[in-house]
Amino acid sequence: MSVPTLLRRSLIALTLSGAITAVHAQSGNPECLAPAKPGGGYDLTCRLAANGLEQTHLLDKPMLVNYMPGGIGAVAYNHVNGVRSDDPDLIVAASTGAALNLALGKFGKQYTASDVRWVGALGVDYGAIVVSADAPWKDLPALMNDLKANPGAVAIGAGGTVGSQDWMKAALTSKAAGVDPRKLRYVSFEGGGEALAALLGGHIQVFTGDLSELKSQLDGGKIRVLAALSEDRVGGPYASIPTAKEQGYDVEWPIWRGYYMGPKVSDADYQAWVKRLEELNQKPEFAQLRDARGLFPMAKFGSDFDSYVKKQVADFQALAKEVGLIK
Repeated sequence: MSVPTLLRRSLIALTLSGAITAVHAQSGNPECLAPAKPGGGYDLTCRLAANGLEQTHLLDKPMLVNYMPGGIGAVAYNHVNGVRSDDPDLIVAASTGAALNLALGKFGKQYTASDVRWVGALGVDYGAIVVSADAPWKDLPALMNDLKANPGAVAIGAGGTVGSQDWMKAALTSKAAGVDPRKLRYVSFEGGGEALAALLGGHIQVFTGDLSELKSQLDGGKIRVLAALSEDRVGGPYASIPTAKEQGYDVEWPIWRGYYMGPKVSDADYQAWVKRLEELNQKPEFAQLRDARGLFPMAKFGSDFDSYVKKQVADFQALAKEVGLIK
């Protein structure tokens, strides 16, 4: 092959490559990336935005929902930083779990919460401290007093291993009561449903779950929720449940559902998404979508949300170091 022909083909290849890149960057096709397989919390988070934005006509085109499982969110975090760092059309689903995994270094030691742009949160669930209806503890102080006397005498179970979100709920609450989290008798299950079944079967005495998954059991009178790990009491069927804070334990565990973008997205594109989510949050029809998914209102966007996530990650790191999860 002659040199002119080789050069010509190389130029054509480069031109096509540039055209493809330009089409991808300028296509204007909005996309939400769920860092997991279809189904589950991240899928719900993407669908919440996609369905809400479509129904409220805040996007010119329907939002695509794609999936990138792997490393409990690490693969997507690396992908956004390495491949789509400046994509103006891409938002990625995130949650309190992502903040916790960042704190524990599970997204890679090279990455921190400052390596993406946190856009906003559209909904939240809250942790809860749960016992069976016939348990001896009528309130959280009664349980904490027994834990102080003998931390290993009470079996606490949840859907996650030591260091998981559900373990953190137990750890933070016990720590607020002056109990060393390392001395807790913690039983790990595959998921919250299995742990709740173990509670009802008498195999564990305390379950650290989420409020939204408890409604049917509350209606049936089979459980007692000693505390909601929320800032204030939530309404509806949960209105009678006291917070941990009002019982003297300064503990909150919000399970927020939000989004981030690549670190090199322009300020204009970032602010456009912030405004879009803010407007969505104010729509009555979106409130119905959020409520149908078992979520409570949460409105944190832009710099407010960015500061919130970074503080949460720092708090998680401090606790993880204290209990020996990280150095």
